[in-house]
Amino acid sequence: MTTSILILGASYGSLLATKLLMAGHRVTLVCTPRTAELINRDGTVVRFPLRGRSELVELRSHDLPGTLRAASPEQVDPAGFDLAVLGMQEGQYGEDGVRQLMARLAAARTPCLAIMNMPPLPYLRRIPRLRAELLEPCYTDPSVWEAFDPALVTLASPDPQAFRPADQPKNVLQVGLPTNFKAASFGDQALTALLRRLESDIELARLDASGERLEIPVKLKVHDSLFVPLAKWPMLLTGNYRCIRATEIIPIREAVHGDIVLSREIYDWTSQLCIRLGADAADLVPFEKYAQAASSLLKPSSAARALFGGASQIERVDSLVKRIAQQLELSNEHVNEIVGLVDARLSRNRLAQEPVAA
Repeated sequence: MTTSILILGASYGSLLATKLLMAGHRVTLVCTPRTAELINRDGTVVRFPLRGRSELVELRSHDLPGTLRAASPEQVDPAGFDLAVLGMQEGQYGEDGVRQLMARLAAARTPCLAIMNMPPLPYLRRIPRLRAELLEPCYTDPSVWEAFDPALVTLASPDPQAFRPADQPKNVLQVGLPTNFKAASFGDQALTALLRRLESDIELARLDASGERLEIPVKLKVHDSLFVPLAKWPMLLTGNYRCIRATEIIPIREAVHGDIVLSREIYDWTSQLCIRLGADAADLVPFEKYAQAASSLLKPSSAARALFGGASQIERVDSLVKRIAQQLELSNEHVNEIVGLVDARLSRNRLAQEPVAA
């Protein structure tokens, strides 16, 4: 059965789009008009590392059995889609054009699967122990999420790492760490069944390459537990945000392995926070497995690069974890230090962007 899927965000979103196209589904990518023109003309290109091969395997959307189109936000009617995938950075949902599309998504009651580091507020409202209204200051524009039914919103941990090569056009993506999207079930059983069908379709899909049927990594894994996607939080606090120092940024590998004892302490504390919320230890990733994966992450995190590139806003999972801890009457000095460093750099960037008085 062919499914129509809307994906907001043509960069990271093209990774999941490619896997859905391999399985024969219809995908529409939402992006800027210029990028939409490029994709509609040339398609997308996603490069995957495969075990046992020295060269990357390149998947071009034009060669896959599914159909792909790209559109700008104002061109999209979400009522015509079975599922929407939220693949943009959190701050982008409040931008003109995208904000209006989000309002149409909520009104159409289109089920939404987020593949964001920052969980949508309606997803957090599904967690009984949380007062989501107290977490709104962590969001660039929390009003974007007000009209969404929490039962129609779920989250997948965006574990796969991918980037746009600097010397390539915007329709090209390269996968650095080919792990899986781990999705929590919806509050609605029929919608969870849809996710499981997509999971199966992606699992069975193969790439025909010169007579060889290749299994391409990065799968969709659907879990009953609401808390499985929270497994990304210890990773972000231990690695991604600790790339940010007062005057410089460092690679994720250095952030984790530069002081492995402290890294384990932060990781375990954040994991225990997730367990206090309701997660089972089996929902989370052991520190040893994460540390091994981090050893191959040779660049600073995207959040760190954005901050030191002058960004005035980034996704604030660090602040979210700190505020959730406060609700549970917990605190960690190292997490507080991380939040302080990010706050300071954001303040500096925003001050630099203020117009100079005449």
